[in-house]
Amino acid sequence: MKLRLVKLNENYKLHLTDMMEEWYASGEKIVPGAIARYNYQDFDNYIDCLDNNVEKDGYVPYSTLFCLDEERDLFVGAVNVRHYLNESLQLNGGHIGDGVRPSERRKGVATRMIGLALDECKKIGLDKVLMVCDKKNIGSAKSIVNNGGVLENEILVEGIMEQRYWISIS
Repeated sequence: MKLRLVKLNENYKLHLTDMMEEWYASGEKIVPGAIARYNYQDFDNYIDCLDNNVEKDGYVPYSTLFCLDEERDLFVGAVNVRHYLNESLQLNGGHIGDGVRPSERRKGVATRMIGLALDECKKIGLDKVLMVCDKKNIGSAKSIVNNGGVLENEILVEGIMEQRYWISIS
């Protein structure tokens, strides 16, 4: 599997539709939330909303990228890279939100996708990255640890125990 992160454009419209339809059909929460925040079927508007260069409406600047398996020409997941943390993200959210489409889980995609997202973080000048996951999500925790994540602490957020990991990328 040869993976790379790509910006969404017209060439990937069917890739996006395929992934999002699978995710919605599964009934699972779509993560990162940035890819579910707007209607992907309104493609031009959707593309315009995937990146944010200024802090507005409680959102810090962020970039959203899709993980393309080049060998199969298939979106296998997505990442949302937050350029810095506000108080809310410092507590629960972190610098990187990531998600793997349901049919592609347990194949090592998340570990590799996080590694690619860390490269993006380095490009924007970050040298230390916070990632957060639900304590029950063992697969996500393993993917974070596989990329150098060190558990700082666990906190209860809205009844869910969240684990907070720091990754040095300098």
